[in-house]
Amino acid sequence: MPLRIPRKILITAFVLLSGLALYAYLTFTPILEVSLYTVSGGPVENRVANTRVGAVKACRRSLLAPAIGGEVARLNIREGDAVKAGQVLLEIWNEDSKARLELARIQLEAAEARVREACSMAKGALREAKRLEKLLSEHLVSEEVVDRAGTEAETSQASCEAARSTARVSAAQIGVEESNLERTLVKAPYDGVIAEINAELGGYVTPSPPGIPTLPAIDLLDLSCLYVTAPIDEVDAPPVRLGMPVCVSMDAFTEKRCNATVRRIAPYILDTEKQARTVEVEVALEDPEDLRGLLPGYSADIEILLESREARVRIPATALNEGKYVLVYDETAGRLIQREITTGIANWEYVEVLSGLQPGERIMADAAGEVEIGADQRVRPADEGAATEGK
Repeated sequence: MPLRIPRKILITAFVLLSGLALYAYLTFTPILEVSLYTVSGGPVENRVANTRVGAVKACRRSLLAPAIGGEVARLNIREGDAVKAGQVLLEIWNEDSKARLELARIQLEAAEARVREACSMAKGALREAKRLEKLLSEHLVSEEVVDRAGTEAETSQASCEAARSTARVSAAQIGVEESNLERTLVKAPYDGVIAEINAELGGYVTPSPPGIPTLPAIDLLDLSCLYVTAPIDEVDAPPVRLGMPVCVSMDAFTEKRCNATVRRIAPYILDTEKQARTVEVEVALEDPEDLRGLLPGYSADIEILLESREARVRIPATALNEGKYVLVYDETAGRLIQREITTGIANWEYVEVLSGLQPGERIMADAAGEVEIGADQRVRPADEGAATEGK
């Protein structure tokens, strides 16, 4: 006859087993795989970066227009042309100015001829007066004749001086006409490249009236000198100094350009955005290789090196929690242990550790990237190769 177990005992056993299963489920701690970083030393750099995108600019950019309005008679350039300093780029109609200049030159020639004539007569009159004075000493002429000759010599000399003054006026008039003619020309103030032309042959151009900006006739750029301007947060600005090394990165290029230096720090705070006050910083690109392929207008980001140090212990910035502790892997227990550390200089890649960690210890590499992993969590290294990365 089969053994019959009382129903009450079966129910009690079922309840106990269910409770044990539930307790085991609730208290079970899974062993998770995590990426570990082996603590070591290495260089750590303290850098600051711009808060908003910067831009590449030309050191010299001129918006050129003629000093007076008029019809464009000659347009000697096209967009993209390389020009030399002093080259005439645009000329408005100026035949009247040229004619007045030619007239002034002819008048100067006539005035100089009168100078030669008047001064030659003055020399002759002076010689005659001296000859008569000699004859007077020999009582061969009267004093009246000598006085008249002296007066004529003085008058001739005055006529000579007047002619010279007239010649100087004519010479000055040439300068005036040359200046008027110069106002009809647009010349390149330096070697550069024509970026834009807002004038057409036969069209009419005018200078901008005061307070009313208009398109310039010619936009000239000097591409031999470029710099980057970018804003940094006001909190980061105090330690920045002129001459500090800078790395420049641009979306249009893969490589960074790290031969740049800080050349200017704005002496005021920009408050165009009330919640993000910034300081404008200019970075000079001095290496010819860094200038290759650059054009004004490219977007650019800057990283200013404030300090560089060979740290005895450094960790990835992602391993630091709340700025003060890391999760250290206990090799014996197979668990993560929370440990506070003292940090030194840092950037978005590495943090210098002054105390709390020793080289060779392993820590969780990415505290923020691992979901719901904290102290006392049982873990195992995901990849021993990755564990030693960064040595």
